[in-house]
Amino acid sequence: GEDYESVICVKPEVHVYKIPPRATNRGYRAADWKLDEPAWTGRMKIISIGKLAYIKLEDKNSGELFAQAPVEQYPGCVVEAVTDSSRYFVVRIEDGNGRHAFIGLGFADRGDSFDFNVALQDHFKWVKQEGELAKEEASQSTAPKLDLGFKDGQTIKISIGNIKKKDPGAKSRPMGSGLLLPPPMAKGAVLVSPPGGQQSPPPTQSNTASLLDFGGPVPAALPTADLWGDFTAAGASSSQDTAKGWVQF
Repeated sequence: GEDYESVICVKPEVHVYKIPPRATNRGYRAADWKLDEPAWTGRMKIISIGKLAYIKLEDKNSGELFAQAPVEQYPGCVVEAVTDSSRYFVVRIEDGNGRHAFIGLGFADRGDSFDFNVALQDHFKWVKQEGELAKEEASQSTAPKLDLGFKDGQTIKISIGNIKKKDPGAKSRPMGSGLLLPPPMAKGAVLVSPPGGQQSPPPTQSNTASLLDFGGPVPAALPTADLWGDFTAAGASSSQDTAKGWVQF
């Protein structure tokens, strides 16, 4: 959150210099400072609070604050490298009452100044990434609503439900199989009459078979076909086609 404070860099010894006003637009030169006469020496700490970074200069022993510089962006006007060295920077400090001043900040070696530089760069790189993520989330905030609307409009689930509702009808098929009254008649017909003379019964049986097989699975239609015997190839084939077509559907 914005109030969470995190330490991102600490250097136990840094030097602060009084610097002369900028002479030209070419930038500051550490050679113009009295590098052997620092105005203050102490500990430097960089902390982050939300998007801001604070350069704090504190007393080594007591931790008393000597000066601080709020940094809103880096590179920027608050921290500026000198033109003639990688170990010195010009920092814009504030007293909290609207007043500010520019001081020279020096590190003992290039490793310390490198850490100082990288800590600020990494922080504001993170700030930039967080800002981009926030923009992406904001731009995608309407997408879930569109997706939900699309899903609500689909009828796939309803169709599946309708198919499942036909299953109870299929389970009630054994009750319908109790209507196998025609087979005894069919059995006598098969034994007595030749295949060519059974053109009239198949239409009635075909209708009966199609009614029974309409809501039922394949196994329920097969026994009827077996009982009809030779008539499977004649009129009953239409009922099998009907049954197979329904099951494949």
